[in-house]
Amino acid sequence: MNKFDDQATKLLLDRNLITENQYQEITSYRNLNIFSLNAELKLFLYLSVLLFTSGIGILIYKNIDSIGHIAILSLLLIVIGVCFYYCFKNAKGFQKTETTFENPVLEYLVLAANILTCIFIGYLQFQYKPFGTHYGLATLIPTVVSFFCGYYFDNKSVLTIAITGLAAYVGLSVTPQDLLNNSNFYADPTLSYSAIILGALLILWTIYSNRIQLKTHFNLIYLTFALHIISIASINSLVDYYNDSLWLIFAFVLAGSSYYFYKVSHELKAISLYVFMIVYAYIGINIVLFRVFEHIDFSDIWMLFIFMLPAYFIGSIVLFIKLIKNFNKEIAE
Repeated sequence: MNKFDDQATKLLLDRNLITENQYQEITSYRNLNIFSLNAELKLFLYLSVLLFTSGIGILIYKNIDSIGHIAILSLLLIVIGVCFYYCFKNAKGFQKTETTFENPVLEYLVLAANILTCIFIGYLQFQYKPFGTHYGLATLIPTVVSFFCGYYFDNKSVLTIAITGLAAYVGLSVTPQDLLNNSNFYADPTLSYSAIILGALLILWTIYSNRIQLKTHFNLIYLTFALHIISIASINSLVDYYNDSLWLIFAFVLAGSSYYFYKVSHELKAISLYVFMIVYAYIGINIVLFRVFEHIDFSDIWMLFIFMLPAYFIGSIVLFIKLIKNFNKEIAE
């Protein structure tokens, strides 16, 4: 038993939260040095799903001329059907609260079925165009399927695919790197509004889910997407110098978003939300300061300004560490 666990258990005893007998039992159990392989096995299952679906994609790409489109689509459809058959057969049915399969392998079978469904519909649209020029339908249909499976089978990985598909349907890429490097994002200012509206809708859905007690453990996923989408869209608009008349509005949007996620991160005790909220708020504050300072003449005090910069960044790092330590202390109490 490591020193940290020993101290934590001793603290529980000192606060009379556990009895002396319970303390001895906990100590004896930890001294056995038994550890679980559950996380490692699930990681290998997840990697197996990714490797299998990637292998399907490579197989299609390299043998598309020799196998034939109909044969590939038929094979995909059969595999998808088998996966969903076993999943529905062993599922407990839809429940508003958190549920799990008795066999964790089936959770990854649901994930494989949904990824293959996305591949099937995308390949079908690319080759035969059953939706014509309505390419959004090729994104919307697997998104709807993923939302259904995510809620029916209580699968967070599938829900992540569904939210990603929803963002793609409205023209967004939900990863920070893609958003920052997406030329269409800069060329079309309306994407900023779409991103913020989508993020707000995700927040509203979590509020509604809490009210009706519908899969409330999904809220962290929705809020994580909402935080990244709203914050990155606002920051992109803040640095867009072609939008000088509206940058202040996005500054207020980012400030309101940061305040909201500050409160939510404490309510959910989610350090991931808290850390990213601080990072995005810090970036936004510096951009706003830069845009304000560009209208001020520093020709007489520019040397003083340069000397103050190291102190400013060091102070920011110290403040960041202090905020994280205080947050960990609050959620531990």
